Amino acid sequence: MTNNITLFDTHCHLDFPQFGGNLNKMIIKSEEAGISGILIPGVKRDGWRAIRQITATHSICHTALGLHPMFVEQHTKSHLHDLEMALSVGPIAAIGEIGLDFYNSTANRSMQIHFVTSQISIAKSAELPIVLHVRKAHDEMLKIITQMKFKGGGIVHAFNGSEHQAQKYCDLGFKLGFGGAMTYPRAAKLHRLAATLPLESIVLETDAPDMPPVTCQQKYNTPLHLFDNFRSLVTLRQESAAQIAMQTTINAHAILNLN
Repeated sequence: MTNNITLFDTHCHLDFPQFGGNLNKMIIKSEEAGISGILIPGVKRDGWRAIRQITATHSICHTALGLHPMFVEQHTKSHLHDLEMALSVGPIAAIGEIGLDFYNSTANRSMQIHFVTSQISIAKSAELPIVLHVRKAHDEMLKIITQMKFKGGGIVHAFNGSEHQAQKYCDLGFKLGFGGAMTYPRAAKLHRLAATLPLESIVLETDAPDMPPVTCQQKYNTPLHLFDNFRSLVTLRQESAAQIAMQTTINAHAILNLN
């Protein structure tokens, strides 16, 4: 099925240590397999340089810089200033990975809200899309985007909300990311979403080295598993494999302004 199929991985942490000694080989293998693009989202200030270095040497890789909600205690006001400064240095496809993670009851919600709203303001000024990480907080996130009148769109990474929330994100110009979680037999809600959402609203992702698909045999996930996620999507939908590959790739290029 993967013959002549090209895909775009909209969420892959190639800067993480798991890829350290194997990075160039992994990117070359990914390209040979038919991956035409990889977006590498930033999670902390000290990881941005590594992302820049990877994207400078590999043309299929694209930069997103952001401050992830799960590391909110490590972010400072100066990091927001650094993010603004970073926008003037070389190409950036998106601001991310940013968002709200209320999964843990002890999460510092007010601090997360401060950092996500600040970063959305930066994205708004720079006219860039955003890459969102949202857990147990979709209604809050949608409210913030609406109140801030953010029109730049973006990608909701590893979307796992309701059909109603999915529709609201789409109405606000967002694409929804589907990855390894979709490959698990018991993921009934995700299967329903992946099967029924308009194809124009879906992008594929791996979140490598995290979120391995059910097929993953090694210690960590890789961009090559994008094809396993893709095959899972193909089994759930009515369109042909070629059509799904083409449209999800078009969606990624369009939302990241890479055309």
